[in-house]
Parts: sequence; C-alpha cells; structure tokens
Amino acid sequence: MVDEITDFEVLEIALRELCIEKGIFTAEEHRHFTEFAEQIGPTPAARLVARAWLDPTFRQLAVTDAMAASREVGVDWMEPTGFGTPSDFTAFEILEDTPTLHHVIVCTLCSCYPRPILGNSPEWYRTPNYRRRLVRWPRQVLAEFGLVVPEDIAVRVQDSNQKHRFMVMPVRPDGTEGWTEDQLAEIITRDCLIGVALPTPGVTTNVITDTRPAIHPASSAAAEGAS
Repeated sequence: MVDEITDFEVLEIALRELCIEKGIFTAEEHRHFTEFAEQIGPTPAARLVARAWLDPTFRQLAVTDAMAASREVGVDWMEPTGFGTPSDFTAFEILEDTPTLHHVIVCTLCSCYPRPILGNSPEWYRTPNYRRRLVRWPRQVLAEFGLVVPEDIAVRVQDSNQKHRFMVMPVRPDGTEGWTEDQLAEIITRDCLIGVALPTPGVTTNVITDTRPAIHPASSAAAEGAS
C-alpha cells in the first residue's frame, strides 16, 4: 500500500465508511461511481468544440447554453452517473477564444473542474504552484507549458469555484479547412480545453514536450536589473 496517507484521505475513508454504515449508499454504488469517474475523459468536450467549429448554430448554443450543448454530445450534468451527483450540477460556461483573446482556467480555491465533460483534473492543475502563479503571471506560466501568447493577444484567467465550472473553446487552427468533425476532435486535447495549449494539426496527445523551467518573475526582474 503506502507508507502514509494524508489527513484528507483519512477523512474520506471515515466519511465513506460512515455513509455505507448509515445506508446513504452501498459499497457497490460507491465502486460504481468510482469506476465511472475514473473512466471519464475529454472526448465529449473535444467533439463539442469540433462541432461548434463546423456548425455556427451549435456554436451559438455552446456559448449561450453550455449545459444544452453538453447534452448534444452525450453529457447530462444532471445525471452523469445514472444515480445523480449533485456536487457536479453547477453553472457551466464555455469560454470562446478569439484572435485577440485567450482564456485559461484555474481554481485558486482548490481544484474545481468540469469533471462530467473533461474527466478528472490533471495533477498539475491541483498544485498550489499552478493555482497561485497563474493568476499573477499567466503569460509566464503558459510559456512554461510551451505556449507563448503574443503580446497583442489578451490573456484572461477564469477562476472556477464551487458552483461555476468553465471550459475553453479555442480558435480553430489554420490548415484544418475541409476537415471532418472526427479529424478536428482528434487535435482538441484536454490541455487545449483548459487553455494551456492550442490545437495544432498533427498533435493529438496531451503529453507536453516543449516546456521551460519555472522562474519567479521577481527573481528574473532582479537579474535583469543587475545586468
């Protein structure tokens, strides 16, 4: 097993065992939900964006009623498991990028994330390093992911919270004219939907290979001043 567990893990075990003992849910139901949550991925979200790129009417639905657009790609936020998960029923919004505006999402409070349509959040999304630094130095953090945003494009950081979830609809890249929905969905990765990457023809994985080490902006400025 493991050498030690965190206080949060102890709390989860105690609460889970108490709920089973009180009959709030069974061990089988808990297993069912856990397996469901672990297999959710960003494929429906990628298909949603691909469809929006191709269909202006659906694109309008996505930015005005993200819940309805989610149902069109098979994700029902009301009943994502078949037996309900009230904590995931929130105000969901799709943030549309433009040629002059780039969105990126974060949760500075903890790790709020649109799980029903994007699956479980990546580990780095939950780290204090990402959560604290993105809101202060978004361009530098994005550059560390390999995404250098030109100065003429504004960067808007959207902070999620307990009742509001967000997803990014990136700009359709050049070179995809005439592509089908399936072809477009393949290049829309999870990181594109968070806003730390851009869809690129030929890139169909979430593995980030071009990264730069984190440098504290204050330290960087001091070094430049000294020189």
